[in-house]
Amino acid sequence: MKSILIAYRPLRNSRKTMYGHYARVGWLLALLAGGQHLGAAAQAVHPVTGRHIAPVMGVNGADWLEREERQREEQPEKAILAFNLKPGMMVADVGAGTGFYSLRVAQAIGPEGIVYAEDIQPGMLEKLNANAAAQHVGNVVTVLGTEADPRLPAGKLDLVLLVDVYHEFSRPQRMLDRIRDSLKPDGRLVLVEFKKEDPSVPIRPEHKMSTDEVRAEVTPQGYRFEKVVDTLPWQHIIFFRKTESVQ
Repeated sequence: MKSILIAYRPLRNSRKTMYGHYARVGWLLALLAGGQHLGAAAQAVHPVTGRHIAPVMGVNGADWLEREERQREEQPEKAILAFNLKPGMMVADVGAGTGFYSLRVAQAIGPEGIVYAEDIQPGMLEKLNANAAAQHVGNVVTVLGTEADPRLPAGKLDLVLLVDVYHEFSRPQRMLDRIRDSLKPDGRLVLVEFKKEDPSVPIRPEHKMSTDEVRAEVTPQGYRFEKVVDTLPWQHIIFFRKTESVQ
């Protein structure tokens, strides 16, 4: 469910060299043609903000999620620190893709914790399991969800992560409801989204969200906004807590 494959657009002049992989955009679009859940039928508009929902990346582009540049561009180690993970936590990574974040989180919470790595594409989960085995990470449980239900254990999770994926949910309100059901009473929801407020972030508009958009869409579904952490170069980290009732 990650959006990275289709999100980038070519930059001009001095930045072309720095982001040389944009020259491969034709190859990337070819991969998109073989993806699942893509095309005009996947497009929708959020009823609260009028935001156009982005299409989902297909499994044929999964290698893009593990590209070398991602470490530099997104600096996941800073995000892991911001999540304030503790040993033994129960965490879900919804739209986990190949496990770029799932495996890092699993290592941070230790063998007593569990990461439920969810995706709607079996092929992504197969790659995630292979990556976990290669890295000897044993505390990741893969979950095949749907576009309306991540199928997470009810009331057991300390934290649910949505990294570069919420903007692709074709049924965002239903997904937020089901995620809320999976959280403990004091559980947290954390979204990582590319900054729409920053025009210098080289991402297509439909794959970016502002903090105002995120708050407007998430809080009515039974979440209380906590804070925004802007330690990453391109992305917001936006924190919410589960509330007792839905607005």
